[in-house]
Amino acid sequence: MSPVPLSPTPAQCLSLLPKLGDADADIRYMSLNDLYNLLIAGSPTFLSTEYHTSAKIIDGILQTLDDQNGEVQNQAIKCIGALVLKLPTDILAPFIHRVSNIKTTQSVDTSIPTTALRTFITSFPPPLLGLPPPEKTSEAYSAISRVLIPRLLGYTVIPTGINNLPALPPGMLEMGSKKGVNSDALDLLVEITRWFGTMLKDVEKEALLKTLMAILEDERSGSVVKKKAITAISILSIYIPDVLLNSFISQIIEGFQSSQLTLPKRRLLFNMVGSLSRSIPRRLGGYLKSLAPLVLSPLTEEEYEEAMEDMAEGGDARADIEEVREAALVALEGFISCCSNDMRPFTDDAINAALRYADYDPNSASEEDDENMSETQNDDNEDKEKDALYDDDEDYEQEGAFSDNDESSWKIRRCAAKVLYAIISTRSNGDLLEKGTLYERIAPLLIKRFKEREESVRLEILVTLALLVRKTGEAVSPITTHPAQDNVLVTDQGPRSRKRRRVDSNTDTPETHSAYFSTMGLNSPAASPPPSSGPGADLTRLSPSIVKGVSQLLKQPSIPSKQTAISLLRDIVLVQHGGLSDTLGKILDPLVEIIKCSPHVGNSSASASVGGGVATSGGIMRIEALQLIGAICDTHSSRVLVPHIGSIVPNVLAAVKDQYYKVSGEALLTVQSIIKAITPPRAAGTEQQRASFLTDIYDVIFLKLTCQDADLEIRQKAIHAIGVLLARTSGSTSSRLLGADKRLRALQVLQDRLGNEITRLPALKVVEFVMISAADQHDLQPEWTRHLTLELGTQSRKADRSLRGASLSALRGLAFNPVALEQLDDQTLHGLAVLLLPLTNTQDLGLLETTLAILTRLVKRSPRCVVDADLIKALCGVVLAPLSGRVYDVFLMLVETIGAEGMGQPLMHGFLQDVGVSGDPAIVGRAIGTLLVAGNSSVGVRLQDFESELRSSRDQRRQCLALSVLGEVGFRSDSSSPLEPQIFTRHFGSNSENVPRTAAIALGRAGAGNINVYLPVILSNTHQEGHLQYLSLYSIKEILQNAAGLRSDISPYTEKIWESLLTASKVEDNKTLGAECIGRITVIDPGTFLPKLKEYLRDPSPATRGMTIQAIRSTFADCENGFDEVLRPIIFEMLSMMFNDPSIENRRLSLSTLNAAIHHKPDIVLPHLASLMPLVIKDSKIDPDLIREVQMGPFRHRVDDGLDLRKSAYETLFSLMENAYSRMNHADLFDRVIEGLGDEHEIKMLCNLMLTKLIVLDGQETARRLDQIAEQFRSILSFKTKENAVKQEVEKGAEASKAALKVTVKLQNAFPEATGAVTGVQAQNWKGYWEWLNKEHRVMLMNMQNEVKIQAA
Repeated sequence: MSPVPLSPTPAQCLSLLPKLGDADADIRYMSLNDLYNLLIAGSPTFLSTEYHTSAKIIDGILQTLDDQNGEVQNQAIKCIGALVLKLPTDILAPFIHRVSNIKTTQSVDTSIPTTALRTFITSFPPPLLGLPPPEKTSEAYSAISRVLIPRLLGYTVIPTGINNLPALPPGMLEMGSKKGVNSDALDLLVEITRWFGTMLKDVEKEALLKTLMAILEDERSGSVVKKKAITAISILSIYIPDVLLNSFISQIIEGFQSSQLTLPKRRLLFNMVGSLSRSIPRRLGGYLKSLAPLVLSPLTEEEYEEAMEDMAEGGDARADIEEVREAALVALEGFISCCSNDMRPFTDDAINAALRYADYDPNSASEEDDENMSETQNDDNEDKEKDALYDDDEDYEQEGAFSDNDESSWKIRRCAAKVLYAIISTRSNGDLLEKGTLYERIAPLLIKRFKEREESVRLEILVTLALLVRKTGEAVSPITTHPAQDNVLVTDQGPRSRKRRRVDSNTDTPETHSAYFSTMGLNSPAASPPPSSGPGADLTRLSPSIVKGVSQLLKQPSIPSKQTAISLLRDIVLVQHGGLSDTLGKILDPLVEIIKCSPHVGNSSASASVGGGVATSGGIMRIEALQLIGAICDTHSSRVLVPHIGSIVPNVLAAVKDQYYKVSGEALLTVQSIIKAITPPRAAGTEQQRASFLTDIYDVIFLKLTCQDADLEIRQKAIHAIGVLLARTSGSTSSRLLGADKRLRALQVLQDRLGNEITRLPALKVVEFVMISAADQHDLQPEWTRHLTLELGTQSRKADRSLRGASLSALRGLAFNPVALEQLDDQTLHGLAVLLLPLTNTQDLGLLETTLAILTRLVKRSPRCVVDADLIKALCGVVLAPLSGRVYDVFLMLVETIGAEGMGQPLMHGFLQDVGVSGDPAIVGRAIGTLLVAGNSSVGVRLQDFESELRSSRDQRRQCLALSVLGEVGFRSDSSSPLEPQIFTRHFGSNSENVPRTAAIALGRAGAGNINVYLPVILSNTHQEGHLQYLSLYSIKEILQNAAGLRSDISPYTEKIWESLLTASKVEDNKTLGAECIGRITVIDPGTFLPKLKEYLRDPSPATRGMTIQAIRSTFADCENGFDEVLRPIIFEMLSMMFNDPSIENRRLSLSTLNAAIHHKPDIVLPHLASLMPLVIKDSKIDPDLIREVQMGPFRHRVDDGLDLRKSAYETLFSLMENAYSRMNHADLFDRVIEGLGDEHEIKMLCNLMLTKLIVLDGQETARRLDQIAEQFRSILSFKTKENAVKQEVEKGAEASKAALKVTVKLQNAFPEATGAVTGVQAQNWKGYWEWLNKEHRVMLMNMQNEVKIQAA
């Protein structure tokens, strides 16, 4: 290969042409390679004026296209791609003409000319929607329009205006040839349409469509040709105008209705409309009213009965009729999957057709038909029916031999199963599942077809039933895998509860303790009563039938069937949280046998014959079996597991030793579930048996734990498993199950793993629940505990936040366990307190909360070792921050503990001298008041000092601080407080802005501790008008906020409070605060006040109704069960009244109320979602009646009064999407999200966020919507702000563009195949949009790709 010059010349290209005729194929190849390199390196114009040179190069390349050597031909085609971009414009048309008329004499491959032309087409940059096409692309299209399209069709579509032109040769797509149409020419047409579809003239589209239809109607066209023609039509339909599409669909409908319609043509029409449903679902949806009945027509019961009668009389199933049915079912699946909303009127017919042909078996036509499918649910005949369906293995063996008729009928059954899958996937989020249609009609037939002979059909049946089970789980409760499978340690902190916390609630025990005991499975899962109705009840009723059928499949040799059946069982177990207690014996023995198998066994002929994406590896099947056994152990009572533990444990332990690391890792997770099942308090089996099993388990885990050459993932799972074993064998009752020497060895290994950087984090998490579970002094060694405590304190100061968090969580587990805390000496306690000081700051509030909780426990254990000047200084720094919520509660608890232990004087001195009025008076005042009450006389100050400060000081901040202190003292002192209400009320008239409000809040706080004295005074102020009435609402709010912790009963005053609040809330300024107070008192006595609120929703005053809606919204954050029981029967009626309110503002409040209900009361509101969702969708649409124009000087501005309403509607949709996506109509949600991308800025940004979540929630539907998303994103990125736009508008435009780019990159990362070389008939707009981005916004796109990559990392 000669070196490529920097600036090639035409002469250098000419010098290579003689070698193209050399007898040596290698020389010809290398010459073409050199020519290619010259063409690539040459400037775009180096051949633009060299007509003679260009002609010679073309001659040489065309000569090599007819070469005997295939490599030479391929290189020649490669040269064409580089050459056409350099040729003069005038030569493009002659070049196309010459290539299209090549007659190959030396080459065997007759597709070379069309391949060369396809390379010619794809060499030019594609035209991009919304932008003028590049000059080269326009020139190429002109040549194609003048030469190639007429060459394909055999006639000129667009007249050239030139007379006496020679006659065109026969078209490449003409039907005159005896050989029929060349399929390669159809590939060429597809490429033209795909590349230049947006540039084609309507007359060209019409001509091409007409030719393609002629090809389909010609009997000489083979199946390959017709398939390619349908693909071409599907792609062309994307670009044809609505008028032409309407005419085309009308032609299809007329074809269906023609009296001369033959079976092959009918099948073609089905294939065509099915393909169109996938390429243009939105445009085709409007025609389904006419098309759907035509597609369903060959699947009717009449035709089915007729076919069965013919076969019963001895006739064979006609292959052509079965092909028609198969095509109809494929089209029906496309309609349901891509046009689900438009197919809703035909749901019953589609279900009937799919059920009919899922059971279609010509070989069984003469056999006795089964009874009505509803007998599956008949309790009296259930056992008899099951025995008839599954009589051991006889059915499978007897049906092993079948005639050739089944070679085609199985295709029909598989297509019917896919239709059922599409119905379940698109309609299980609403009526069909809730009404029981899917379980009453579809599930019984799926269970019956477990005996299907054909492997691929059986797999489709199992996958479809598994989907129904998972959808049931989503409707009842989210499916969660068992803890061992997740490998998520029990102390991982999830999102905080949204429930409101009471100030005096017992916060001494961290939230994670309850999560720990729940996850550790301390109690055997109780057999909860099955649901009385709904999808869960339907699944419970059918589970025995499913298990019996699956148990037969587990005995079959086919690995794919067994693996899919195991996945189905796991879904059932997870959805029902058990449910297999009565049928466990039927599946555990086959599962144990599967676990025994070698991962290399199983490539049987049965499994090898199955294509598709189903894994046939025995190793993967063993992993599935181990996951199922783990789920069974987690969700079933130990009593049920006792008979099977003896066979399960040895085989699972053998799997732990397996060389295949994935099997070994999964077996370790299953071992954890077994440990929980055989240890107290669950305790399956006798103590001797359990001790023997645990010894074997310990030896295997310890071997993996100490094996240095084990995979990192295996070592981490072994660490987790040994932690579970130590935790479950803690306490005096369990100590006999694991020897002290074994426990000590395990603890030492854990300590060693803490020193290893790779295993440190998992070891930290394991140490935490070992600490939490210690119930006896013998469970931990004092030396080990002390050394580990200081090590954890050291790790908590590392830079890695995850490491700091895990270390603090482990320390919290130690601090809250009296057994572990008792083993710490004073030196260790002091050392730990010193190590925690750097974390006692407000830079990370999450870590601060844990740190303060640990310090609280340490102070209780040994206050003099912990409380010193450094801690006091740190706490004074913390109180300066704007604390709130849980962190503030824990801080006050620490302050109270310090005061109660007699160490409060230095802290009080710090609060008063170092902090004083520097911080927020409300925060500092509560801390001082807490310390004053807890420490009493030991803190060095008296209550009278603050009273005196309040009377004498003229500084507003000092007055606020004193008021907050006195209010907190009154709250914590109960009725023994010497404070009188007048101390606070006399400051209501202050000229300061903050003092009156602080006084009102302090009055309410003190009143919460002494209701009888304070509340009458507060209520008397509510009858005063003006500022005094407003302040009294603050006081009432404080009392009601602490109602759960009140020392005295508030019930005698509730009616008076209610009347006072109603009166005060009628004032506009008091409405918001009054509504919140009304909501809080409603929670205290829901039986009395909730019906009253419901009646106020009918009040004629919009203001009153609005206040009522706000009050109802404020009630949802409460977690009182009594309130829920009163709310449940009337919630739907109340929400319906709110949504039908004529006031726009009240409807906006109604949406925010529903949003709050979704977050706090999902179990109450979500059952009514099907009725509420249309109301939300309605308010998310733009209402033209709410848009008006306002004249402002010489300008007219557009004002949208419905914008705030739509914002609230989209916020509600977002909450529904996050909390109840499985219950929503997915198509409606996607329509609103995509429509919202073209709305105002705030809605646009929210819809971008929703799209990123929908990628994960429903990737399949998101992929189908890429074309619509591309249109909206292109509009956003193409928008240009006006030159005189204000800064805010410019920033909004930039933010919208950035958000669109970010979502685009995430979509492209999720669906890279959408822009691949072969994208099928879908995502054409997306592919064009992506190419447009790479050209017009390349730099922005690359920057965003890097940003997304960094965020993902």
